[in-house]
Amino acid sequence: MTSLFSSPEDVSRRLAAVGYLADEAIATTVFLADRLGKPLLVEGPAGVGKTELAKAVAAATGAELVRLQCYEGLDEARALYEWNYKKQLLRIQAAPSDQAWETTHDDIFTAEFLLERPLLAAIRRTGPTVLLIDETDKADVEMEGLLLEVLSDFQVTIPELGTITATRRPLVVLTSNAARELSEALKRRCLYLHLDYPAPERERDIVLAQVPGIEAELAEQLVRTVGALRALEVKKAPSIAETVDWARTLLALGLDELNEEAVSRTLGVVLKHVTDQQRAVRELKLPADGR
Repeated sequence: MTSLFSSPEDVSRRLAAVGYLADEAIATTVFLADRLGKPLLVEGPAGVGKTELAKAVAAATGAELVRLQCYEGLDEARALYEWNYKKQLLRIQAAPSDQAWETTHDDIFTAEFLLERPLLAAIRRTGPTVLLIDETDKADVEMEGLLLEVLSDFQVTIPELGTITATRRPLVVLTSNAARELSEALKRRCLYLHLDYPAPERERDIVLAQVPGIEAELAEQLVRTVGALRALEVKKAPSIAETVDWARTLLALGLDELNEEAVSRTLGVVLKHVTDQQRAVRELKLPADGR
């Protein structure tokens, strides 16, 4: 098995090169998932960088990112494969009238008529691949059975074609916002990493790394304010990505200080519910009309 990383330090260095600042726990867990060939389950609140971690690993290693976005009602046809029925029907209609059905059947159930979905696509790839199974907790419980089969042996059985086994296992990253508890069977097959909102110092470093031109003092003010907003227990706490967006917003407006007026004018960048904005105005004593 070919590894993508040589050490946890290698993980940290290469992720930093693509703009993702990984702490020791993240770097070590990613390294072990890669070296042991184990799926990595990353759990935590929305907006803490779970999906971005998978994207960063792909970017840092030059691997292809294959993404399965989970949602309620996701089924095997959308996750694994399905047959191109329209193309099969055209082939049936074009078949000679005297051709036996068995021959026609064998003709239409071939790889030419197969529509591969993310799970099968990741297994069939021969190059380095990162398979992102995003928001796993949004899928139905029945979907976990399919994931267990695929992640246990990294193979898929298609009745008409036989068993397709991965020649090069993808690095699998599953994310979950913990909207529901995932099964113990699925968790047993994975390494586990919990991500939370970063410490202020680390979030400041993220802002400085991703927003060229921002002054360190402004980044400090921004991170402190975001921390205060999260402490209000708002309906949707600002994500790290929204912190970065806020920093870019301030630069675009030519603001070099995050005073009460600046916060009030730009609050919609980080708080997306009117009740959250009203609470912030009330609790932080901001001017309600941005003046």
